[in-house]
Amino acid sequence: MSVIHGGDLADARRLAGCGEGDWLDLSTGINPQPYPLPAIPAEAWTRLPGREALDGLLEAAAAYYGAPDPTLVVAGPGSQSLIQRLPALFAPTRVAVVGPTYGEHAPAWASHGHEVDTVAALADAPRDGIAVLVNPNNPDGRLIAPDTLAREAEDRMRAGGWLVVDEAFGDVVPQAGAAASCAGTNTVVLKSFGKFFGLAGLRLGFAIAPAGLAGRLSEALGAWAVGGPAIAIASMALRDEGWQEETRARLEGDTRRLDALLTQAGLAVTGGTTLFRLVDSAHAPALFAHLLRHRIYARRFPYNERWLRVGLPGDGGTIARGKLTPPHPAPSAPPSPARGEGKWTGSADNPSPLAGEGGAHRAGDGRVRGAEAATGTAPAGDEDGFARLQRALEGFAP
Repeated sequence: MSVIHGGDLADARRLAGCGEGDWLDLSTGINPQPYPLPAIPAEAWTRLPGREALDGLLEAAAAYYGAPDPTLVVAGPGSQSLIQRLPALFAPTRVAVVGPTYGEHAPAWASHGHEVDTVAALADAPRDGIAVLVNPNNPDGRLIAPDTLAREAEDRMRAGGWLVVDEAFGDVVPQAGAAASCAGTNTVVLKSFGKFFGLAGLRLGFAIAPAGLAGRLSEALGAWAVGGPAIAIASMALRDEGWQEETRARLEGDTRRLDALLTQAGLAVTGGTTLFRLVDSAHAPALFAHLLRHRIYARRFPYNERWLRVGLPGDGGTIARGKLTPPHPAPSAPPSPARGEGKWTGSADNPSPLAGEGGAHRAGDGRVRGAEAATGTAPAGDEDGFARLQRALEGFAP
């Protein structure tokens, strides 16, 4: 049985019984205001990726994620591809997935002959097997502290076991990363580039693992697992500390704003991260259907009908994601960082992407910001995603 995911507006249109139109997609945990696309050298599109460019990406990833050495970092076409390939590198054993959680882990391990169980807590997972933990968890945002993970990793290594930590949403809490705290143990840390940076279509993820396993995983992925454009964009984004700091601050503010809207509608927010919120309500099925009628797509869960996950609305650019048009051509020259290598900061002539609520605009360096970066379109109308969600929630009467 295939796992149901969010993000496919064809599913939303089918469920709503309507055709094309402007949809507000809140079914994913993807940052609705993506990293501004830089100019990409032509050779990134026309030539096979070279070793030097890939090494530069791995160095940037190691520094950003706190890995002790770039040789322990493996890049792949999305963390999902790493989730699917990792189980083949282990002899069949007992695997405990801490759940409920992201639905792709259990079937990936089961498909390679492992005995898979779901446990409620990491402490319940046998120490001589493989424990799989999503941290922060999807969809409830449960977070285990790095010192606790370090003790668990050491205990499991002494018992001959392994710990797999999926940190797909971990960029919003970088201090909780396991790459540094669990270094030197039998721990694999999985990272998603697309969620925090808002560029999920780029398909880029990383695994941080002990040297031997990292080498075998790299071999399993094969040559040129990551394309030139992904290498070029991510190499800049992972070094752009100014954008990262501003984005984390904006996400925190937007999360408070979203929580206020949900609370005002009489809904209990019981968990989540600054990329998504989890609502626990007996009225969740009715709310899901109500939002569909307003062309707003949230994320429901077949294993718990009380749960509804709501992503950040962002600005009007999120609405425009339902109507993709060809992207703008890349600017002719790469951007020049305003402070420090690989960083960008706003100025009067080059406004910050976080200034105001307006959303898409071009920075003075020619990079495309907001909705234009993701879709090549301006926001649909003047109404931003928060205003649209608020209007829909005001009409909800369970």
